[in-house]
Amino acid sequence: MEKSEKGFVVTVCQAVAMRIKTLLKERGMTQYRLEKLSGIQHGTMNGIMSAKNRGIELNTVMMIARGFGMTVLEFLDDPVFTSEELEIE
Repeated sequence: MEKSEKGFVVTVCQAVAMRIKTLLKERGMTQYRLEKLSGIQHGTMNGIMSAKNRGIELNTVMMIARGFGMTVLEFLDDPVFTSEELEIE
């Protein structure tokens, strides 16, 4: 991760992975369970969680949100997505 004047720059993919990790922990849910509930394949989810992808599609974010039983707006309603340090790829 690059460092900016204010702190570390976070990519959109890293922000999505951070949000997923937070929600998994809060809900006591495993990644496997989220994969089953969202319909996202294991390899795809691993790519997201390792933040190796250069981008993430909106339909994928929507599937993840549904897996958590929330809307995409609820999923994105987190400070990690409003940070000035968020790098849009």
